[in-house]
Amino acid sequence: MPKNKIVGKNTRASSTKATGRDYSYDKKYQATPEKKKYRSELNQEAKDRGIYGKRTAMGKDLSHKKDGGVVLEKSKVNRARNSHNGKSSLK
Repeated sequence: MPKNKIVGKNTRASSTKATGRDYSYDKKYQATPEKKKYRSELNQEAKDRGIYGKRTAMGKDLSHKKDGGVVLEKSKVNRARNSHNGKSSLK
């Protein structure tokens, strides 16, 4: 058995024990109608482009633009685009 008993357990409960982080806020936030709609739009766009299920392997995300469109770009760039105050800045 490893020294750290939490290693290898990929459940939220053990993650909470390991990090001391409470995921209840995230769970509520992701369950809001706005976030569900946001994710469904991106998934539908991926299905239309024929890349649904392949984006992770490609290392790409579908990113919303200021004009309302969607563009394929590197995950790292898309997820790093939040400013220091936590507000998102669209491409």
